[in-house]
Amino acid sequence: MTTYMIGTDLGTTSTKSVLYDQFGRVVASANVGYPLYHDQPDMAEEDPAEIWAAVVKTIQTVSQSVDTQQIAGISFSAAMHSVILLDENRQPLTRVITWADNRAAAVAAKLKREPLGQQLYEATGTPIHPMSPLVKLHWLKRAQPETFAAARYVVGIKDYIIERLSGQLQTDYSMANATGLFNLHTKTWEPRALAFAGVTEQQLPPLVDTNAVIDGLTPAVAAHLGLPAGVKLIMGASDGALSNLGVGADQPGIAAITIGTSGAVRVMTDRPYLDPNGRLFCYYVTANHWIVGGPINNGGQVFRWVRDQLYPTESAAAKAAKRDPYDDLTALAAQVPAGAHGLLFHPYLSGERAPLWNADARGSMLGITPTTTRADMARAVLEGISMNLNTVLTLTKNAEPVHAVRATGGFARSAFWCQLLADVLGQPLTIPVSFESSCLAAAVLGFQALGIVTNLDVIHQMIGTTHTYQPQAHNQARYQQLQATFDHITATLTPLYAELAALTRSEK
Repeated sequence: MTTYMIGTDLGTTSTKSVLYDQFGRVVASANVGYPLYHDQPDMAEEDPAEIWAAVVKTIQTVSQSVDTQQIAGISFSAAMHSVILLDENRQPLTRVITWADNRAAAVAAKLKREPLGQQLYEATGTPIHPMSPLVKLHWLKRAQPETFAAARYVVGIKDYIIERLSGQLQTDYSMANATGLFNLHTKTWEPRALAFAGVTEQQLPPLVDTNAVIDGLTPAVAAHLGLPAGVKLIMGASDGALSNLGVGADQPGIAAITIGTSGAVRVMTDRPYLDPNGRLFCYYVTANHWIVGGPINNGGQVFRWVRDQLYPTESAAAKAAKRDPYDDLTALAAQVPAGAHGLLFHPYLSGERAPLWNADARGSMLGITPTTTRADMARAVLEGISMNLNTVLTLTKNAEPVHAVRATGGFARSAFWCQLLADVLGQPLTIPVSFESSCLAAAVLGFQALGIVTNLDVIHQMIGTTHTYQPQAHNQARYQQLQATFDHITATLTPLYAELAALTRSEK
């Protein structure tokens, strides 16, 4: 008899659920979006009720495709670094404060200058940055003291959703590791971090492993979803950890790159690795599996900005002709050679996490001349995003030498961008045909947790068709030249970012 698993990924702007059989074949999928709220400068919040509605809708949609009695479980992936304060009845006192929220930037900058900052990084593996719940909570206690004082529980989005489904509150090591509150060496909450954040261990969910199983939905939720009450819930892990598994980048020497709204570079290791300068994260996946890498703020959202702000007329025309505007933009970029005629773009529109860890970072385009064209600009933007990722990849090689890269995310639909990225990285770039790597890995983790598959290695048989882009020698040589200049300019501009950010704030 066929057994099914739902992999549900709680993303920054949408929730995806994919129904798989035990052989990793996709039976059905659903995706429901929701807004990111920017009510004030540096805010980036979500409504937990909207995310809950998206979870319900996607699970209901995919489960209709099969006999629900054959659905063994639901396993979860989620974006990292979120915070929700709950009252004593486990009702939200706040919206979901996401990784993209920068309101704690001053707190992060101050902590980074103090010895405690490096000590907490060495204990937790989470870089000091406003993305981290460690820093968000410290800021929240001072910015919203009444709300903070009323909080009985402090959770992330995955903890909240699983509690609504099951009535049980707990968190897994992988998600906990990204909070900055979790000691990666002892797998317990870190007392120095809790003291800085202003929370107690009793306010945080109990810690469990990523393959922990919750036995069943609440009767009311089961009826609402149209599922048997006995459907198991598997805790799962963070989207970054699962994305590595989902693209087969769980072996030594293979890096994973994701470019969606934001982006990330990750390698899998069999031991924790901490960057001496605190520039890389180190997060738990499963026993003897850790991911080391760096997240970037500025991935596909930068190309969306280009589409909307620099090419609105062309984008409108493409939409009217029922073409994808991004296809037109990449076709424009393809008209000029590697290096965009000396134009260099630094993509720090939303501050930056890796490699800078600087919330004040700002975007720039250098090398503009009277002969610079709009095609040059389009190509320079794609090259800038790619070179920034290459800077992060170079750092991860200190943890694990890399000989190949697997990539996923919305960018992978563009053959031009894939080839450009392979040329910039100077590494073979393999793209799975299925883009939902986190959902697949969550499902396989669920199957393993329930004993339906013996180990996670079976995912290599499930990934399916892939396409590999080999770096082109001429372009690769050109990008090696440009990369050195790109990094030199970054270092030169970094001391000026605080001044630029101060000018922006003074206008508000």
